[in-house]
Amino acid sequence: MTGTETPVVGVVRPQRADARRNFDALLIAAREAFAAHGPSAPLEDIARRAGVGIGTLYRNFPTRDALVEAVYIDEVAAVVRAAEEAGTLEPWEAVEAWLRRFVTYVGTKRALVEGLNKESPVLLSCRTSLYDAGEPLVERAQAAGELRTDASIGDVIRMVSGIAGVAFDDEQQRDRVIAMAIDGLRTR
Repeated sequence: MTGTETPVVGVVRPQRADARRNFDALLIAAREAFAAHGPSAPLEDIARRAGVGIGTLYRNFPTRDALVEAVYIDEVAAVVRAAEEAGTLEPWEAVEAWLRRFVTYVGTKRALVEGLNKESPVLLSCRTSLYDAGEPLVERAQAAGELRTDASIGDVIRMVSGIAGVAFDDEQQRDRVIAMAIDGLRTR
């Protein structure tokens, strides 16, 4: 993999507009269902949420594993796109915006992780994509003198992942603690 290329799963997004809409609706429905019930959420419920039949689900995603991986990859692709979009912001704002989007990804990942094969080449490729997407933002903020020079992309991702993975009383507390952690990356 080079740059911020997003890994692909053995599932191919359809070319026809109506089939693409169904495919995208299934990914959205699966993301919501997996967030609420974990990767064992009933596939019939996912199809119903997407407004399609179970046959359409299986035509697009022949196995539960394929659906879980597709949702995961779709989420990674969104985080990679967020890094690219954040690149137009000032260095510190770019890092902060990307890390806030990364927090959302951590929540999705946590809901899916038990359904993913930890040794999957796709999962390992996703990790590389995330690091490759965030590293230029971190380096640019460091070059601008706004982010600690002793912090690597690995440090930053581990810190935010660890914090985002903790149970909080509410979203406000989570956001406040994450803001404190991100602020700790600033050069003093």
